[in-house]
Amino acid sequence: MLSRAVAGLDAPLVSVEAHLSNGLPGFSVVGLPESSVRESRERVRSALLCSHFKWPDRRITVSLAPAEIPKRGGRFDLPIALAILTASGQLDPRHTADREFLGELGLDGALRSCRGLLTAVLAATAAHRPLVLPAIQAPAMAIVPGSKVTGAGDLLETCGLLKTGDLPPAAPLVRSPEPRQSADLRDVVGQSLAKRGLEIAAAGGHHILMTGPPGAGKTLLASCLPGLLPEPTPDIGLELTLIRDLLGLEGMTGRPFRSPHHSTTAAGLIGGGTTPLPGEASLAHGGVLFLDELAEYSAPVLDLLRQPLESGQICISRARGSCRFPAAFQLVAAMNPCPCGYAGVDGIDCRCSSTTIRRYQGRVSGPLMDRIDLHVGLEQQKAASLLAPARPESDSREAGNRVRAAQQRQLTRQGTLNAQLAGKALLDHCELDRTLLKWFEGASDRLGLSGRGIHKTLRVARTLADLSGEAGISQPLLLEALGYRSRLAQ
Repeated sequence: MLSRAVAGLDAPLVSVEAHLSNGLPGFSVVGLPESSVRESRERVRSALLCSHFKWPDRRITVSLAPAEIPKRGGRFDLPIALAILTASGQLDPRHTADREFLGELGLDGALRSCRGLLTAVLAATAAHRPLVLPAIQAPAMAIVPGSKVTGAGDLLETCGLLKTGDLPPAAPLVRSPEPRQSADLRDVVGQSLAKRGLEIAAAGGHHILMTGPPGAGKTLLASCLPGLLPEPTPDIGLELTLIRDLLGLEGMTGRPFRSPHHSTTAAGLIGGGTTPLPGEASLAHGGVLFLDELAEYSAPVLDLLRQPLESGQICISRARGSCRFPAAFQLVAAMNPCPCGYAGVDGIDCRCSSTTIRRYQGRVSGPLMDRIDLHVGLEQQKAASLLAPARPESDSREAGNRVRAAQQRQLTRQGTLNAQLAGKALLDHCELDRTLLKWFEGASDRLGLSGRGIHKTLRVARTLADLSGEAGISQPLLLEALGYRSRLAQ
């Protein structure tokens, strides 16, 4: 009997075997099973009896091979039950040959849903094998192109389908697109610099940090970003569906927007646990990870984002192996300039000393700051501008059109967004003439930019050129890009 285990986003093949021997009646499972698998004895026994099958009163040994792969969850209930029926002569082994089975059994024999089945469907489809799954999950799993998924409501129905040889494919679930719930840029009063930075970030896939006093609109601006981005590609959508299915979450359409609380743990942010599971960074794959009150996060937790910000993936290693989860998110962070929030604000006295401000800003490490492409400062808005009658401004639809046009130029030219440019491709697509190159070298040295900072400045300048429709990088665009590299824009 064939089934699939779960190991991150992989689904290794598992062979389920049952052997009946003489001796005192008993039931044991071997092959590195966790407690949920060992507890399958009572579920399988009750399901067989309620489905009008005979429970063999002999010593039953179930083997889950290969033995070095951990087995967890109730997904092995169905293949274990079918293996026992085959070993006891109640089911012809030819009926189950070259098929895969997954599903948890209820005490009445009903098939219940399991987590992480989509990875198994992908693996079985690549192996050109049909699958039998719980009927409640079959339509959602049948969305995989080329899959042969059959849904069954209970154990008795499964055996009936196998004996007749008729395994009707499940109809794929058609999920209608969900309307976007993002805020609109027209709701943001003023803050033209921040709006410009947000549009640049969306166009080139850059990370952005917004610094400003409380109530300046940082959270509202961050919530506008998903509305500027085009729909994710099918590959990214599938990876995000895999991650959500592994956590038992429903699928979704559009770009994800994740905003974890600043008290989140390392495992909650990047994933982890004894059995590694993805965290908020992976749930934001292909979308936006918004970290509000950045300086309030634990410094060790924040520094764990350094690797995924560069590589777009997270590797979690444990004693029993390692798992790799995609995490190509776009970071949007927000913080106050000081603990009281009013350092540098005209008309409001800041209660913080210079030492306190430096200590507060130092909670975010320099290496993490260096990985953020755009540093934008927000200003305190006057009451007159906030209470003035609404006036037409550039909304998310217009900005989104400019973003999509700029991204199309990048994909046509280099096949990727500017934020992913590296190595020779970066130098080729961000080439400067001799005079401009010498000026940029001097400016970079005076500002003390790191090698990463220099490259990020070039990427941002390339995005500015794409937004304006220019073929090359000019000095005004390069100067604007340098303006976004200050450690804390104020």
